[in-house]
Amino acid sequence: MQKELTGILALCLTAGAVNAQDTIRYTGKTLVNVDYHHGQLSPAIGVHSYQTLRANRTDASKDSAITWTYNHAPMLAYWNDTFYLNYLSNPVGEHIPPGQTLLQTSKDGASWTKPVAIFPPYKIPDGTKKEGHPGVAKDLYAVMHQRMGFYISKSNRLLTLAYFGMVLDAKDDPNDGHGIGRVVREIKKDGTYGPIYFIRHNASWKAPSDYPMYTESKDKGFVEACDELLANKLVTQQWVEEADRNDPVISLKGEYKAFSYYHLPDGRVVGLWKNALTSISRNEGKTWLYNPKRAPGFVNSNAKIWGQKTSDGKYATVYNPSEFRWPLAVSVSDDGLNYKNLLLVNGEITSMRYGGNYKSYGPQYVRGISEGDGTPPDGNLWVTYSMNKEDIWVSEIPVPVRDKAEKHASDRFAKMPDGKELDEWNIYSPLQASVNVGKGKNGKALIIKDSDRFDYARVERVIPATKKLVAEFSVTPNQTNTGLLDIELLDAKGTPGIRLSFDSTGVFRLKAGYRNKTLLEYKKGERYDIKVQANVETRIYSVVVNGKQVGTGVLFAPLESVSRIAFRTGDTRRFPDADTPTDQMYDLPNAGLKDAEAVFEIDYLITKPF
Repeated sequence: MQKELTGILALCLTAGAVNAQDTIRYTGKTLVNVDYHHGQLSPAIGVHSYQTLRANRTDASKDSAITWTYNHAPMLAYWNDTFYLNYLSNPVGEHIPPGQTLLQTSKDGASWTKPVAIFPPYKIPDGTKKEGHPGVAKDLYAVMHQRMGFYISKSNRLLTLAYFGMVLDAKDDPNDGHGIGRVVREIKKDGTYGPIYFIRHNASWKAPSDYPMYTESKDKGFVEACDELLANKLVTQQWVEEADRNDPVISLKGEYKAFSYYHLPDGRVVGLWKNALTSISRNEGKTWLYNPKRAPGFVNSNAKIWGQKTSDGKYATVYNPSEFRWPLAVSVSDDGLNYKNLLLVNGEITSMRYGGNYKSYGPQYVRGISEGDGTPPDGNLWVTYSMNKEDIWVSEIPVPVRDKAEKHASDRFAKMPDGKELDEWNIYSPLQASVNVGKGKNGKALIIKDSDRFDYARVERVIPATKKLVAEFSVTPNQTNTGLLDIELLDAKGTPGIRLSFDSTGVFRLKAGYRNKTLLEYKKGERYDIKVQANVETRIYSVVVNGKQVGTGVLFAPLESVSRIAFRTGDTRRFPDADTPTDQMYDLPNAGLKDAEAVFEIDYLITKPF
């Protein structure tokens, strides 16, 4: 009897252990501090973040692709050796019509085409009513709302999709199952687009439609691609919010938002939803083992979470690990279930230049490339997201994901292979504050330009944690009367202890506690070879410029060690914070203007212990 009880107990324990693994979980110890935009997270090494769209309401082109200032919910695919990105857009705020969906493309992920309207605004017939709402449509256009943007068929056809929803006031929802329907069109290899069709109407939509159903297309291959999509339960699960509440193409019905998924080695599917909800499917999404529940250990509010298998056979989730929409972070798992770390992807929040309905601060609503929607040849993890629901960004996260530098910097850009110069650098590159490697005054150099009145460029090099450090680098400022370049030595959590600055008045200075201390007056076009020797134990450092010691200082904040060196073309940002009111309904003054461009060249960065 005792032996039988022991066997039963062992079986129960085994079953419990298996059941305990039927969900993803975060087992790491790192948590974010939302008092910092970067959350005090260590960066994933080599992340390159590029702005693809910068909204400007007063742009001279008067093109709504640029002048509409609510831009959000981007999606990503890779096909025909090209990145494809679509996102939705409104003139001012969320759920305020009219709406449209736009498309951008890129060959390298860094330079993107100007957006084009792939699904233009849709006029709702006057007199249209909506179930459960007292309003009546008058001079009304649809708004867009979608959680899916692309589908590549087995016959290698690229479809792009969007959804036309209906809102009768600013607080109405376009994803309540009472909209117009979902549209689809083909993107062709020559860059042209097929006609727009509806692939699914909402049952409540009774008015004549501006576009035919896809089944009316004379292109048999296109119809087959749409049928294939409709039969894929994992793909159509992404439609649950906008679809009829009893739509048979949706397997799991309910208030589960922004679905993403990936496959485990045993064929099971991990599903992820907003608020870090999760479940497991054993049959390709036809049924789920349990209603989605919060993944243990994960911190995520009402924002998207992205998950996928990476090219090294591991898994990654990318999300905002806080109750706010900052920072943007990545967590890695060896088995797709247990996530063990938390690293920074984007810890910046630029100024929200244009206020609007439901516009939230931060890098948010992240999406990667869904299974089947292409694989970039570099094997890296690519994600897209909006900043402040205003500008669109992409980030390239190197795979394998790393946070520890194995050796010190020895980066002389002129001697490094083309295209490899910044592999170990983290880049934050807005369109008006770009980061590039190019021809400088002394040969190939890291060139940072900035004319953005509200944002800055930032580059950072992670190095081994060092208590006694020598850092040598050059800076060639191309002006003395505008711009700013801060050079900071930071610890692993992003706390700076030393800050040197080339300011807008021609002064090279250091931060000395509350004050700034002038080291020298710099000249336009002259290279400055700078050596900083710092001892974090004594908190003393010295600065040598062109072979001459120009100053000494005390760390303005104590550091355990130096782990990062950053170059930034703007002041430290601390707005917004956790106490900032949620909705900004005002525009910033002169939001569409540029500053005079400032350019700084960096020829090398060398670090070593002493």
